[in-house]
Amino acid sequence: MIRHLGKAILPIAAVFSALAAQQASAAAPQSLTAPAVTYPDLADLADSAPLVLRAQLSRLARVEPERAPGVRPGWGRFYAEAETGALLSGDALVGETLRYLVDLPLDSRGKPPRLIRKPALLFAAPVAGKPGELRLVAPDAQVPWDAVSEASLRAILTELVSPGAPARVTGVREAMHVPGELAGEGETQIFLATRDGSAASIAVTRHAGTAPNWGVSFSEVLDTSSQPQRETLRWYRLACFLPAALPPGSNLSDGSAAQAQAQTDYRLVIDALGPCPRNRS
Repeated sequence: MIRHLGKAILPIAAVFSALAAQQASAAAPQSLTAPAVTYPDLADLADSAPLVLRAQLSRLARVEPERAPGVRPGWGRFYAEAETGALLSGDALVGETLRYLVDLPLDSRGKPPRLIRKPALLFAAPVAGKPGELRLVAPDAQVPWDAVSEASLRAILTELVSPGAPARVTGVREAMHVPGELAGEGETQIFLATRDGSAASIAVTRHAGTAPNWGVSFSEVLDTSSQPQRETLRWYRLACFLPAALPPGSNLSDGSAAQAQAQTDYRLVIDALGPCPRNRS
């Protein structure tokens, strides 16, 4: 679950100068590197961030553990300062220099990755009245930049604001299999729950002598041909948020055979979508 930084942390501007001498960049060479981010990692962050930026870090200063509640074991909290590179999403005013808090993994000597003068992607919200300060949408919502990650992120951001963008899927409402007139034929309709209450459904059709076909629709019209491509927003909404099996009570098919077929068809969809790999915990 994404966690917002709590208000108990002291204001950035008030303490940064006192900690400047502790800059992590002055440490000896380190072998620790931040984990690579996946498409779902980027989508998780982009979907919850009012601002997405590319920036170059210029300073890191460690916050004493006693003043950094909630930091996971093996990580530390840092005051960060960075130079704005590009605003990828959002319409808030931001300064040329940015200040924020970020959690970073530590090596065996208690040192963070070497990030100074390296570009990073930031997922944040503005701080009212302070264009130079940000609040990350998660303690680790700063990820290393590379051209592939930015290209993937830009595609996600474009899809998120496109007309008809798929809604956030929160689960399965109900499923029903209706047998056809011939043996081996039939259709399973799976109606999805969405955060905004909009329509979303999956349809699986079977015809004798042919492979089953399925598709997803984020409208009132059922579609058995529109399968989402991997690493698209439609794929992410399904692969990363649907349960592994139909929830108890959701299978409304008439009879045990139809219920079993609905379960089989749902499993076919889950297998076709494949796993949702995340490197962020």
